[in-house]
Amino acid sequence: MRKIPALRTRRHHTNGYPLLSMSSLRRFLFREVDASSLAVFRIGFGIILLYRCLSYLFIDCIECQWLKPAFAFKYYGFEWIQPLPGRGLHILVMLMTLASIGIILGRFYRVCIVFFTLAFTYLFLLDQAYYLNHYYMVILFCALLCVAPANRYLALDPKHNPGLGSSRIPYWPLFLMGAQLEIILIYAGLVKLNWDWLNLEPLRSALSNYGDFPIFGSLFVQDWSVAVAVYGVIALHLVGAPLLLVRRTRLAVLFIYAGFHTLNHFVFTIDIFPWMTLFASLLLFDPDWPKQFLDWLRRIWPGLPFPVPASKEGLAAPAAGSRQALVTGFVVVWLLVQVLVPLRHWIYPGNVAWNEGGHRFSWRMKLRAKPGVARYFVTDERNDVLLIKPVEFVTPVQARRMVCIPDMILQFAHYLGQTWEARGHSNVKVIASVQCSLNGRPLATLVDPGIDLYSKQRTLGSVDWVLPLKEPLPNPWLDP
Repeated sequence: MRKIPALRTRRHHTNGYPLLSMSSLRRFLFREVDASSLAVFRIGFGIILLYRCLSYLFIDCIECQWLKPAFAFKYYGFEWIQPLPGRGLHILVMLMTLASIGIILGRFYRVCIVFFTLAFTYLFLLDQAYYLNHYYMVILFCALLCVAPANRYLALDPKHNPGLGSSRIPYWPLFLMGAQLEIILIYAGLVKLNWDWLNLEPLRSALSNYGDFPIFGSLFVQDWSVAVAVYGVIALHLVGAPLLLVRRTRLAVLFIYAGFHTLNHFVFTIDIFPWMTLFASLLLFDPDWPKQFLDWLRRIWPGLPFPVPASKEGLAAPAAGSRQALVTGFVVVWLLVQVLVPLRHWIYPGNVAWNEGGHRFSWRMKLRAKPGVARYFVTDERNDVLLIKPVEFVTPVQARRMVCIPDMILQFAHYLGQTWEARGHSNVKVIASVQCSLNGRPLATLVDPGIDLYSKQRTLGSVDWVLPLKEPLPNPWLDP
């Protein structure tokens, strides 16, 4: 009878390592770890959110972006979302500013993070023309912080609710946010394994505009240095991201990432993305890395005036079995979605950088430069033909970003058709003449000029009115 437990142990282990099971995964996710890393991330991430809100209020133009345009490009399924009237958007951003301060301080944390997540997502959905990968990243991390116990340590909430405070937390929020970051970084490298990027485009063309950049400008116009950057970025993501998980290499990789993101910030001015990604990388360090860092500072500066904050010691209250099962299922489903969504471009035929099928929400960053020229022709019951230029109806920013995006082209065609019908015209048709250049290729026709776009419906599937790309990528070595 005593041999039965041993047999069961061998059945669940191979070479000393537990086989993957929901029970072993649950134990892994709910093991207790130090709370300081998550607390520091909450504070730093809150500061980044505060900066973004202040930029909305004092640097960006809320009116120009969301209120003045007569037409906004909507995400599929979210056409019903409209800007708040009057000063509503300004008030909303002010409330988001206060919420970000609450996140930093850890006061009314749960209310503040949930409100900020909903409000930021609402702003994100107002106009597809302003899509940026790092805004999507903000939404993902905000959503994870909504369910993470990030206010147990270095927060004001435990001062008002002593039972909440603890220097220990379950491991799952750190694991999930770290896994989310790894997915982002690895996909950012995988998507660059394509013909254009490996042939230095569009980075070569983009950097050629920065020949007068201090220190590095002369390198930006040299093919060999561009090639180092192109292949170095792939290595940084596909090799560097996994090495962030290794204790011996993570600090060196972090410094390399710091240099990479700092240079990106000054060359491409891509807002909060470099700092947010760099700061999130610390989630992959030991859960108690802030305390380790303070101990290191004390060794080189004995009079350091920053002691480790006192907190309620001991383990956090263990979660009930049903709650552990729910959280474990949430972690599994979240990661599956994050892994599968960026792969959806494979269901669309053709070049994803050309037809945009599955381009967004897939971490396909800096992969396409696609300038173009678009003209629209509206006909009515009298067969009158009217030439329309998008800048006559949308802002210059909207016009520049919509010109070669098929879904946005279709939305604008619907807007023109509805506008003409509202003016009393019938039998309205809208035809688009769109010429685009992808990553330095000659101009090519993107939209079938014989198709009435007003008669076409929006869809998440592939469409028959986007023409395939046939223009080859110019090769400066073969075709000087």
